[in-house]
Amino acid sequence: MNYVSPSYANARIGLPEVWRRAGRLAAMPCALLLAAFWPGAAGAQAPSYAAADFVNASNYSAGPFAPNSVVSLFGSNLAFGTAAANGGAQLPTSLGNVSVQVSNTAVPLLYVSPGQINFLIPSGLIDGAISVQVERQGWVGPTVTLTLVDAAPAPFVDSQSFVLAEDWNQNYAVVNAANPAHPGDTIVLYLTGLGHTVPNPNSGEAPATAASLANPAELSVLLNGAPMDPTLILYAGLTPGFAGLYQINLMLPMNTTINPEICISMAGQTSPAGVLLAVEPVQLDARPARKQ
Repeated sequence: MNYVSPSYANARIGLPEVWRRAGRLAAMPCALLLAAFWPGAAGAQAPSYAAADFVNASNYSAGPFAPNSVVSLFGSNLAFGTAAANGGAQLPTSLGNVSVQVSNTAVPLLYVSPGQINFLIPSGLIDGAISVQVERQGWVGPTVTLTLVDAAPAPFVDSQSFVLAEDWNQNYAVVNAANPAHPGDTIVLYLTGLGHTVPNPNSGEAPATAASLANPAELSVLLNGAPMDPTLILYAGLTPGFAGLYQINLMLPMNTTINPEICISMAGQTSPAGVLLAVEPVQLDARPARKQ
């Protein structure tokens, strides 16, 4: 059985393949990979949106949200054109002459367009009510109130309702229905909303190194409703190089059944039901060795 130590698991740095292939997430990859701005021709009207238009960027699920979560806002007249952060060490607080104010403070932005904005909840906030307002070249939208909690796990999900992950035993190949993981494999799940870490990043910072969850005992991974042995969770925390992105490295139990439902629970909040992990049980002696 292959095993990856926590120290090795923590050290992986680079653009996660699942971040590039998140099929249901149209704007987030652009926000990390593009750095262009195309002037648009939106009419001079105030930004328009409502509280229900704010969702988790990883899977478009409704709030609540957590500190350091990436949030998508869908509305109209949000920007005059399209602009995206360049993926540097620090996200900007203005893109295309657009800013988002959270409790009267401009927050980091990943992507803006006339119909969508992706922004980062500041990492230092605590649970409670927060106010959010969009400003575009002097035009302001309505102030809405959102709920912030300690953690709000939201994994990336593909169009077939499979969680997006990588398989260390397959040289970090993307795990999906066509390429399932196997019991005993070590996989990497990518998600948002796991909250505070040690150390905690500055607002909008793309961390240079790994940082574990501040309260790891509150994390639970459930397969078909049953919590996994916590000793099989090798690492849970920030993904180096990406603002607002978290990962969980875990070893699949040997008794994992085919395509189990997977839920992530943290600080009393659980990720949406109905999400599957692509797994195909096989005989141990039939499994190929990991490629070198």
